[in-house]
Amino acid sequence: MTNDLREEVRTRYAKAALAVIEGTGAACDCCHPGKSCAEEGHAFGPELYDALAEERLPDAAVLASLGCGNPTAVADLRPGETVLDLGSGGGIDVLLSAKRVGPTGKVYGLDMTDEMLALAIRNRDEAGATNVEFLKGYIEDIPLPASTVDVVISNCVINLSTEKPRVFSEMFRVLRAGGRIGIADVVADDALTPRVRAERGTYVGCVAGALSFREYEQSLRDAGFVDISITATHEGVPGIHSTIIKARKRS
Repeated sequence: MTNDLREEVRTRYAKAALAVIEGTGAACDCCHPGKSCAEEGHAFGPELYDALAEERLPDAAVLASLGCGNPTAVADLRPGETVLDLGSGGGIDVLLSAKRVGPTGKVYGLDMTDEMLALAIRNRDEAGATNVEFLKGYIEDIPLPASTVDVVISNCVINLSTEKPRVFSEMFRVLRAGGRIGIADVVADDALTPRVRAERGTYVGCVAGALSFREYEQSLRDAGFVDISITATHEGVPGIHSTIIKARKRS
């Protein structure tokens, strides 16, 4: 990722975290900055989670949710597994994962933004999640050894990277044999050129950097993944879809 774009992304997410920390409101939806999703008829963040009230998460974790899906709903997490959340933000998906893998499991949250990490750690402590660890770093250079985790999840973050092949390679590296991914991300119709994608939204707004369905699948194959599925869930911008991506590392 270029330094200028990375700083733009970091600044936006720092402001989102501070809005929650300072009690000035919910975090701003990255895909519709400065606009009301309710007015546009779009769903994002906590609206995409079923029965969220029953999970009894800290309010700040819910308010800081900025994703385009619910990766924990499709990752089929099991007790005792180790999970990595790329771009973990305020920690909503980490905390949900921690409940599912239980005390014998482990969940890592990786984020590059100090403000989000501070918020996530506060939420972890409030939730009493003892099987959670937050790491500072970049999704293009994951600070974990090879073959460390069983599952990689992520929620509307990979589209923000300008070095997606590195992200996919790093995901593959840290997964154990037989490991899998369950990702929510933004994906473009195959017919949309990069120029047209840029016309429909900014990079930091989760649109200009979106891969097409064909590009996403090929990138995962190039990294070594098999059993790839990419399923659109809803269309936020014409030709730009929130999707669920699943794949596996061979055993």
